[in-house]
Amino acid sequence: QVQLVESGGGLVQAGGSLRLSCAVSGDAFSRLAMGWLRQAPGKERAIVAAISWSGGSTYYADSVKGRFTISRDNAKNTVYLQMNSLKPEDTAVYYCATGPRSYFTASPREYVSWGQGTQVTVSS
Repeated sequence: QVQLVESGGGLVQAGGSLRLSCAVSGDAFSRLAMGWLRQAPGKERAIVAAISWSGGSTYYADSVKGRFTISRDNAKNTVYLQMNSLKPEDTAVYYCATGPRSYFTASPREYVSWGQGTQVTVSS
């Protein structure tokens, strides 16, 4: 059974940076796409960024393009989300999740296994 553990969330002022990490157990990590998704209060869970199994292809939501960077280290079974120039509207619980196959999907419903989430709060 795949387990995902996120870390790195916290409180930061607008314009600041955070780096989220997600450690994934199991042998399938290097064969699966990974995604970072977020859910703000009163809103549906939405994709933030996704990365293919090799790291060669990435996807970003329009709202984070140019500010966030997703990466992965298959030797460490870990995926990262570097978040720069944070805005108050980035405040949410951030989740990492495994994709259903090697190439990423932008649909939250297709993600298979999820972490417990980490809170990111950006103050103005």
